Amino acid sequence: MVYKIYGAAQSTCVQRVLTTIKEKGLEYELVPVDLMKGEHKSPSYLEKHPFGVIPVLEDDGFLIYESRAICRYLEAKHKSQGTELIPTELKALGLFEQGASIETAYFDSNASGLVFEKLFKGMMGYGAADEARVKQLSEKLALNLDAYEKVLAKQEFIGGNQFTLADLYHLPYGNLLFAIGLGNLLLDRPLVKAWWEKISARPSWKAVTGQQ
Repeated sequence: MVYKIYGAAQSTCVQRVLTTIKEKGLEYELVPVDLMKGEHKSPSYLEKHPFGVIPVLEDDGFLIYESRAICRYLEAKHKSQGTELIPTELKALGLFEQGASIETAYFDSNASGLVFEKLFKGMMGYGAADEARVKQLSEKLALNLDAYEKVLAKQEFIGGNQFTLADLYHLPYGNLLFAIGLGNLLLDRPLVKAWWEKISARPSWKAVTGQQ
C-alpha cells in the first residue's frame, strides 16, 4: 500500500502527516501541489479538497483532508504497526485527547499566528509583520507555555506518559518558532525544553525535515 499525499514538502500540515507516516512505517508518494501557482485552487484540486488547502491523502480512491484527521485515520488503520500514537487504555486515551485539545487551543493558534506574521506574510506579499500582534501572540504563547510547564511536571509528554499525536502535532510550528527567532519560548522553561528536545529528536521528524 502506497499512500498518495497531495501537498508540498515544506508545508507544516504536510510535515505533520509525513511524520505520522514515518512513525507508522508506511509508504507514500508525495504528489506536488504548487501553491505559488495557485494549483490548490484549481477545479481539479477543489474536487479533492473543497476548502482548497493542503494536504489531501488518497487511500485506494478514498480521499481525506485536514492534517490531524489524516494522522488519526492512519493511526486507526495501522494501529498495530510502528509507533502507537493514540493509546487505547481509557485513562491514557483521556490524557491523549486532553493533550490534543491543548495543542489546538493553546499552542497552534498562537504559534501559527506568529509564523504567519514573521515569515509567511512577507513571503506571500502581504507586507511587514504587525508588531503589535506579534507582541500579543508572543505574550499569550509564553503564558500558555508556563502552563505546559505545569502539565509536564506531572507527565512525560503533553498527551500523557507516552509519545502520541498530541506531541507530534506540535513539531512543524514549534520548529518554525526557531526560524523566526522565537525559539526561546520553548527553551526558557526547563521541562518544556526537555520535552521539545525529546520530541524534535525523533528519527521520523528528522527524516521529514532533512536532518538525517
